[in-house]
Amino acid sequence: MEITTKRMAVVVGALGVVSSILGVIAENKKPASGTPITGKDVVICKYPADPTVILGYLSFGFLVISTLAGAFSLFYPYKGKSIPWPALFQSTSFFIFFLVALGSTGLAAAMLLWPTITEHRHLLSNVHYNLETTCPTAKTGLLGGGAFLALDAALFWLVSLMLADNAREDYFDDVKGAGDDAKYHDASVVKGSA
Repeated sequence: MEITTKRMAVVVGALGVVSSILGVIAENKKPASGTPITGKDVVICKYPADPTVILGYLSFGFLVISTLAGAFSLFYPYKGKSIPWPALFQSTSFFIFFLVALGSTGLAAAMLLWPTITEHRHLLSNVHYNLETTCPTAKTGLLGGGAFLALDAALFWLVSLMLADNAREDYFDDVKGAGDDAKYHDASVVKGSA
């Protein structure tokens, strides 16, 4: 099966959608707080069983895979024709969307990992020596925001792929046009010398 831009677009988009869905589910399943159980000079926080941490890490994993597929799709030599990467970055719109895709990916990763790691830490370190602790959980809304940024990042990778495809076509048209001009020039030189 040959790799085409359409197939890569479907892969990048599907992985981004899965990352976003997992992040939204993780946000919805996150408990508001734990239940404090007071002992002698200690408070143990009991949290309800929920899949927030696993879903958060899975969402981040799918974001990483989507990003790697998006970056791979930009520089892959489709139909055996490679293009020098500086030729891609000569297109201003491609360069801007490439930077936006990288930035939104970074923000999505931060907003998915921060609450996931915080929640994981709360589950592991549930014994507190502060008797007035309220058994907190990760900040509400960050996972959901990260999920939507993951979807945005995938969409920006798709736009970058379309712009890279346009830049690739322009590059090969220019190379072909330069070759045709050289052939015409050679033919006119031969006619003039005869």
